[in-house]
Amino acid sequence: MTITSHPVRQSLATGITMLAVIMLLVSGTLSILRGIADLTEDDVILIPNEYSYQLDVTGWGWIHLALGVLLVAVAIGMILTATWARVVTAGLAAVSIIANFASLPYCPWWSVIIIGIDLAVIWAVSSWNPPPSLSMRAAPEPEMAIT
Repeated sequence: MTITSHPVRQSLATGITMLAVIMLLVSGTLSILRGIADLTEDDVILIPNEYSYQLDVTGWGWIHLALGVLLVAVAIGMILTATWARVVTAGLAAVSIIANFASLPYCPWWSVIIIGIDLAVIWAVSSWNPPPSLSMRAAPEPEMAIT
């Protein structure tokens, strides 16, 4: 039994997936820049007095820098249509949601925006079912002559 999906849903998911690739590139690049700003202890970062997930700003800088590099690498994998990239994208977007939630008091607006983008990315790569390419289809079995 095969499960068919609605063509409008697939078109929407395909478009959002392509948008997700662009969002991953932008998110990764901006996470790298945020990491650099945190590492240099720029004045842009708010430092709360009391917070449950309090880390040194430099610690958050390394986390966001590494996350940014991984996001850019996975976005490049998505551009190259690597199968592993879809799975890793969903997992990495989930990690990004957790990291941005934990660093919410440091950059509140940025964190909320990235959480929303990551949710859209997870939905897009989870619901997109790309058509199989010709190279991925099974070769037809040769017909046997019955005598």
